[in-house]
Amino acid sequence: MTSQSESSNANLISPTGKTGAVQMRIKNANAQHDRLSQTKSMILETSVEITKPVSRHRRNHSQHYISDKIVSKDMLVNKNKEGVLNKTKITDKGKKLRKNWTASYAVLSDHKLEFLKESKEQAASGLKSTTNPEVIDLWGAQVEWANEKSSRRNVFQITTSSGNEFLLQSDEDVAIVEWFEAIKNTIDSLGTKQQFTPLGINLQKSSSTELLNLADEAKEKKNEHRKSLIFKLNYSASDTSDRNRVKTRLKKFISRRPSLKTLQEKGLIKDQVFGCHLETLCKRENTTVPHFVKQCIEAIEKRGLDADGIYRVSGNLSIIQKLRFIVNQEEKLNLDDSQWEDIHVVTGVLKMFFRELPEPLFPYSFFEQFVEAIKIQENDLRVKSIRNLVKKLPRPNHDTMKTLFEHLRKITIGASVNLMSTQSLGIVFGPTLLRPEMDKGNMAVCMVYQNQIVELMLMEYENIFC
Repeated sequence: MTSQSESSNANLISPTGKTGAVQMRIKNANAQHDRLSQTKSMILETSVEITKPVSRHRRNHSQHYISDKIVSKDMLVNKNKEGVLNKTKITDKGKKLRKNWTASYAVLSDHKLEFLKESKEQAASGLKSTTNPEVIDLWGAQVEWANEKSSRRNVFQITTSSGNEFLLQSDEDVAIVEWFEAIKNTIDSLGTKQQFTPLGINLQKSSSTELLNLADEAKEKKNEHRKSLIFKLNYSASDTSDRNRVKTRLKKFISRRPSLKTLQEKGLIKDQVFGCHLETLCKRENTTVPHFVKQCIEAIEKRGLDADGIYRVSGNLSIIQKLRFIVNQEEKLNLDDSQWEDIHVVTGVLKMFFRELPEPLFPYSFFEQFVEAIKIQENDLRVKSIRNLVKKLPRPNHDTMKTLFEHLRKITIGASVNLMSTQSLGIVFGPTLLRPEMDKGNMAVCMVYQNQIVELMLMEYENIFC
């Protein structure tokens, strides 16, 4: 074995004592290894972090950075919002439903408002609900404050384009205002994103059937327009003379028509009670308190002071509209009739009367003054300021207000039976009796002052009106 290894080593060494062909092969192998290592150095391993090259032009680099951070207005409007809200559905495609308040985790995003059984963190942890979340589509929806529809505070309503109505509520004043503004901004932004074709077709809301129908209508209008052009071309001189004769007869008929005053004297046109200015109505009836208001108050005090939730519970709307029609037609009204036996119908029609006044019971010019008065911290000064404002009101407004608040005061005395406190009546009548002439956008704060004014005037009735 030793001789064989020595012979092999001898073959590797040249006679001159230097390495021969083997040495060249090792050198070539080393060269290939160097080239391979150089090639590998050009390849980035997955663990190496690729750094973004820094621009040499600092000004341009800052501009690019700012452009990456710019957020569009639509992104701000549709920014996701989520949290706990109390929700109830009161109308399903026009059908009234019983209120059933439930606390749900609400998520506002894009064009919808979802109500989940649990928050996103709980859902991510695997605690998923077995029921699908309820979704409110905000396309074409409307949102408005609706405290009169519930005894709870801070309530607003969403009405969808399909006729569904939802009430949302939270006891936290700031949170509910933020929700209202976020939903309102989302609905407004959706209104600006609708796409229309030259024919006026809404591509995002119309179904294929609707598109076909609208296309047919456009085609029919085009044909009608073409026919009208042909008719005008064939229009003869004799037709022109006939047309002129018709115009002359119409002018004579219009000039002989009776005036509005004549029609009112003959009883063909009657002045209505609902929607009439309070001063005009009182002047027509030669009184300072409308007869209809007196009739309703007498009927309520006669048989409805102990009714549970009086003025808060809504009566049958169709019967209320029927009663409204009879009053406008100046027919003889008997509220003791059996068809008006539901006291909530009488209270509902009285609220409707004050709600439909062209100018509220608290005139527009006095609104800011009443708000400033209710902000006064000292109670005596606050009551004195409101008392002075009430004395300055026009006579019909002052006397009607005194009659109404005297009636509401009697209701609060029986609050242990009818469950209507001064706070509850303030919530019901605040937005009905006084409101600003121009919507300033901060409806939640305005609503708080409206309720507080009515509530204070009920508690301090003797000091304000007596």
